[in-house]
Amino acid sequence: QVQLVESGGGSVQAGDSLRLSCAASGRTFSSLTMGWFRQARGKEREFVAAYSRGGGSTYYEDSVKGRFIISRDNAKNTVYLQMNSLQLEDTAVYYCATRRPGSLSARSTGSYDVWGQGTQVTVSS
Repeated sequence: QVQLVESGGGSVQAGDSLRLSCAASGRTFSSLTMGWFRQARGKEREFVAAYSRGGGSTYYEDSVKGRFIISRDNAKNTVYLQMNSLQLEDTAVYYCATRRPGSLSARSTGSYDVWGQGTQVTVSS
């Protein structure tokens, strides 16, 4: 079973940048589609970005397009989320997850079967 550990969260001001990391162990990392999700207080967990396992395709939620970049380093078993021009609305706990093989949508929480513990990102004005 794969284990995921996120890091890199923190408190920043609007307009700042942060880079989140998610280190994976226990399964061949390169065979996994990896996703980032976030959950703000009182809201449902929502899709942020995903990076496919093979072809290098990336997917983004509309509100983060052009500001966030997902990348991966298979040699380090790590996926990253570079977050630029952070906004107050980006405040949330951010989770990385592995996508279940054969699942229908890379954007659905139900398609992911292993989750990290989350890392808090707080953006203030």
